[in-house]
Amino acid sequence: MQALDVETDDREWLEGMWSTHADQVYAYAARRLGPELAEDVVADTFVVAWRHRTRRPHRELPWLYGVARRVIRDRYRSQDRWSKLQQRIEINRPSPGDAVAEPASATVAANHALAALDEADRETLLLVSWEGLDTREASAALSITPAAFRMRLTRARRRLASQMQTFGLDPSDPSTSMDGEHDER
Repeated sequence: MQALDVETDDREWLEGMWSTHADQVYAYAARRLGPELAEDVVADTFVVAWRHRTRRPHRELPWLYGVARRVIRDRYRSQDRWSKLQQRIEINRPSPGDAVAEPASATVAANHALAALDEADRETLLLVSWEGLDTREASAALSITPAAFRMRLTRARRRLASQMQTFGLDPSDPSTSMDGEHDER
């Protein structure tokens, strides 16, 4: 019964902190990142507060500001890393009119095209091409039906072909192909 009291007390503490300080934490974050990202910062801040509920601070608002500051700092770092990666891709991207003559350049361009896809498309293609799984095996790895996997694979291949063209590669060239499916329906 005591565990239930502690859990209720923890929940009431967090709800009280939320109702008292969420607006102030939101304003703090909005001044630094803008209103679009401030809600995420507030949510992340209170997740941290919940995780550290056993070490309740005496002065909640300054502590929440410190947590929000660290959440914002981590966001800036992530955004900075992402921007730098995007800049490196732009620097290394061949112009669409240039032919990629050397195999190393084609490999770099193919890797950039693959990296430009979202995680789901990349995973779908890599399960087939790099891991050598057939449709049945790859669909099991993703916990979807073989028919759903084949549809994802078709769409992912289409998006990869589009990205390859963006990076100056010919998707029909076998040396840059991602085909490796061992189809067992």
